[in-house]
Amino acid sequence: MNAYEPCSLNFLAHLLLAGEDEGLRLGAMLGDFVRGNAALVRFEAATRQGIRLHRHIDATTDALPAVSSLLRQLQPPFRRYGGIIIDVAFDHELAKRWGEYSDVSLADFDLGVREMLAVNDAILPERLRDFMRYADRRGLFEAYRERPEILHSLRGVGRRLSRANPLHRVDEIWDDFEPKVAENFDSVFNEIQSDVAGWLKSKSTITGS
Repeated sequence: MNAYEPCSLNFLAHLLLAGEDEGLRLGAMLGDFVRGNAALVRFEAATRQGIRLHRHIDATTDALPAVSSLLRQLQPPFRRYGGIIIDVAFDHELAKRWGEYSDVSLADFDLGVREMLAVNDAILPERLRDFMRYADRRGLFEAYRERPEILHSLRGVGRRLSRANPLHRVDEIWDDFEPKVAENFDSVFNEIQSDVAGWLKSKSTITGS
């Protein structure tokens, strides 16, 4: 079996946005590995909500004007894969600025995620287990701070895609594009945080919890 290569790397933002509820955090991790609504029935209510929140965050982020602007600033052939590049770049920025958004150190947060996944191992898809073995080898999530790790991860994503793509050459544009992401990061992340708070409040009102 070949070593695992990541199919997605925007876990860190999803985990932080899920807050302290373990079910929501578990759903944040499962969101990229559970497809369709029929697959949700095997999970507990809070975890289902976390998966739905993950999907909501993805859709909301993609629709933000600042994100659309960043996408337009990527030239072909990279623009087609701009969603992947931007996702990874946002997690890179979050890791670098972690202390501005969390009172828990990134190392301790990382440990808490691993403990949560260990407790729930019986319900994890094998692809998520594979990803966490990869994460252990690469020192994620702390390594998200490092430029070489981000570029390595994007190359890995490119290798997993079925069609030819330029992600193995993303270093050619990174030094120009990353500052543009950094310039927009705080406003985008704050807007998503506000949106998530409203989304969770609306779901709480509907369920009466």
